Amino acid sequence: MGIIYSLIATSAAMIGVILVLTFHEWSKKNSFLIINFSAGVMLTLAFTHLIPESLNINTTNSTKIMTYVLLGFLAMFFLQFVILFHPCHDDKCSKHLGLTSIIGFSLHSITDGLIIAVGFEANTSIGILTTLAILLHKLPDGVTVSGILLHNGASKKKILNFSFLTTCFTPIGTLLGTFLFKNIPMNALSALLSMTAGTFIFLSASDLIPETHKCKNRLTSFMLFAGVIIILLLEHIM
Repeated sequence: MGIIYSLIATSAAMIGVILVLTFHEWSKKNSFLIINFSAGVMLTLAFTHLIPESLNINTTNSTKIMTYVLLGFLAMFFLQFVILFHPCHDDKCSKHLGLTSIIGFSLHSITDGLIIAVGFEANTSIGILTTLAILLHKLPDGVTVSGILLHNGASKKKILNFSFLTTCFTPIGTLLGTFLFKNIPMNALSALLSMTAGTFIFLSASDLIPETHKCKNRLTSFMLFAGVIIILLLEHIM
C-alpha cells in the first residue's frame, strides 16, 4: 500500500513541473498559497499525530522522544544546507543546475519515501496523512525548481528529465523502507516517528513559512491556518 501512495506523492512534483511549463507566470504567482498550506499540514501532523503516537508507543521516556524530534530537525538541516538540495524559491538561484543538485534532490526524494514507509509501518491513517504532507511539499518543490531551471535557460526536455529522475527515488525510498522497517521493535518505530516529526517541523518552519514573507498576498497567511484545520478535520474523521 505504501508504494501506491508513494507513487501518488511522486506525481505531485511532476504536476508542479507541468504547471510551470504550461502556465509559468500563474504557477509562480500562486505557488506561495500551496507552500503555506503545506506548512500548516506539516506542523499539525508533527504536533498532533506523529509526536503523540511516538509517546503512546514509548510511554517510559518522553525526554528521549523529544531528543529524537530534535535529531530529525538537525538531520534535515544538515541535508538541506550541507548537501544543498534546498529549494531556494529564487529565480537567481544557481544550486539546481548541476550534478550536486541531482544528487541532493535524489537524496531528498529517498528521504520522502522512507518517511512514507515509516508512516504506514505505524498504521494506515498515519501513512495516509504523512503521504498527504509529502505530496503537498513536493508540489511547490516541483513548481519552484522547474521555474528556476526554466528561468536559467534549461530546455523543457531537460527540466522534465531532471524532475522525473529525481522524483523516481521517492518510491524507491518507500520500497527500501518497507523492507527495512517491517516488524521493527516498537521503540525503534517510536524513534523514527519522532524523527519524522522533527523533519516536518524543520521543513515547515525553516523552508516553507519564510518563503511566504516574499509574497504580499494576505491570503497566503490564511492558507497556513487552512492547512491546520484540514488536518485536524481529517484526523477526527479517520
